Formats: sequence, C-alpha cells, structure tokens
Amino acid sequence: MSAYARTGKVISMSIIALTGAFALVLQCYLMVTIPNAEHSLPFLIVIFFSFFTILSNILVAKSLAILLIMPSSFWGRFFGKPAVQTAIAVYIAIVGITYSLVLRALWHPQGWQLVVDMLLHDVIPVLYIVFWLVFVPKGSLNWKHPLWWLLFPLVYLIYTLVRGAVTNWYPYPFIDAGALGYKRIAVNVFGLCFAFLIMGLVLTVIDKMMGKRKQLA
Repeated sequence: MSAYARTGKVISMSIIALTGAFALVLQCYLMVTIPNAEHSLPFLIVIFFSFFTILSNILVAKSLAILLIMPSSFWGRFFGKPAVQTAIAVYIAIVGITYSLVLRALWHPQGWQLVVDMLLHDVIPVLYIVFWLVFVPKGSLNWKHPLWWLLFPLVYLIYTLVRGAVTNWYPYPFIDAGALGYKRIAVNVFGLCFAFLIMGLVLTVIDKMMGKRKQLA
C-alpha cells in the first residue's frame, strides 16, 4: 500500500471512529436524560446496550479505534483480519437496510435525536461499507465465513428473546414475542438470519471478485 493510500486509510478510519463515538455517546445521553417514569437509570443503560444498532456501531468504532491506536496488540490483530472486518460490514449493513425498510416509518425523531438517528443508521453504515470496499484486503474469504458470521446475531436474538420473556421489553417490534407470538417470531428470526447470510455471501462474492482482479492486475 502506497503512502497516499495509507494516509487515506488512516483518515477514513479516524473519521468513522470519531463519528461513531460521537453518535454513541450522544445517543446514550439522550436516552438516559429523557424523563421516563417507567424505567430506572440502570435499566435505561441496559436498554441502550440492548439494540443491535448500538452493538454494531460499537463494533465499528471500537475496531477502528484499536486499529489506529494499538494495531499490534491482540485485539488489533483480531480486528485487522479481513474476515472480522467483513463480519462487521455485514452487521452494520443489515442495520442500515433493516432500519430503512422496516423501522424508519415507525417514528419521527427530532433535533439531536434525528442527528443521532441518521449517523447510526445511515452515515456510519455507508462509510464503513465504503471503507471495506476500498481498504480491507480482498481474496482471503471462503464460503464458510458467512455461516460463522451468523453466530453474533444468533446469540443476540436468543439473548433478546430470553430477556424479553423475563422483562416483557423488546428492542424491536419484529421480535416482540409478547405481541406477535413465538410462531411469528420464529419466522422473523429465520428471515433475519437469512438476510445476514445473504449479505455475508454477497460480500464474500465481492471479496473473491476483487481478489481475482487484483491478482490479474
């Protein structure tokens, strides 16, 4: 990688990491300071970390920050793997797509909440996918990776459903077992996993095509 490309990569990583950190901190502040008669502060903090959007954006910001600050550390080497970076790209892409197709019409945020909403669901997913396309090395993925990438969303969904059964609170309407029933939830969970799998396969195909093109160049 040329010096120009390395500089561009560092700038891109810095912008995405800082934007993500800003959006996450502001979203947490907005969530815990909005008057809420139903939930205590500890429960509001738990709610904050219960959204797949938040967890995926944390992965984006944290992974890039570690790669910038301590690339030679254990976590730096881990997050530097193309397979891990592609998994994060899958998660944040699904965040953006699901929000646009399913959730955007369900509420109408205003002010700073609108800013945060756009950053977490639109800006950061697009920026990270562009980063993945331009700077993540291509050609090392195999067809088993999309299956491994399902582990994180599966664990998240199982945890969310178990906790929801106890607390009667669910972060998203399409996994609200209390309102939809478990038969409908099973269909939705299958659909979500299928979406993650398809996105993983799409990025794997892109990886292989770009890897071959690089070899021929």
